[in-house]
Amino acid sequence: MSQQRVLPQSKETLLQSYNKRLKDDIKSIMDNFTEIIKTAKIEDETQVSRATQSEQDNYEMHVRAANIVRAGESLMKLVSDLKQFLILNDFPSVNEAINQRNQQLRSVQEECDKKLISLRDEISIDLYELEEEYYSSSTGSMIVGVFFSKPKFLESCDFMSI
Repeated sequence: MSQQRVLPQSKETLLQSYNKRLKDDIKSIMDNFTEIIKTAKIEDETQVSRATQSEQDNYEMHVRAANIVRAGESLMKLVSDLKQFLILNDFPSVNEAINQRNQQLRSVQEECDKKLISLRDEISIDLYELEEEYYSSSTGSMIVGVFFSKPKFLESCDFMSI
């Protein structure tokens, strides 16, 4: 993604609104945090009583803390919106992921095809030998003692992982 892609006007506008929301929310968090720190300082002489000033400061801190929480939630919503935008609009990376998966599945298919061809050849040779033995026997009786084991290709070719 080193190259800059040209976005349609609506997408560009949407990205600009995301950027504005980000800046506004961060500014809100910083401003409210700064004001909470300022409120925490004790002033020596004021015109209101110390208890009244304390209650007023406590109320202001609660309101500013609530504003920080609201801005944080807004940032989390922004992250969710950005993820959704990326998922819905990042076609090159989606296409690349699909192509990689296709390539992986094709290599598995080629490997299984090679093993199937090898098995076919082995079975063909064994069948030829069995037919030859059967037809060359004078009595035509069944051949005893020929057992087939599980084909080796089935042991290494895992169809369930595809």
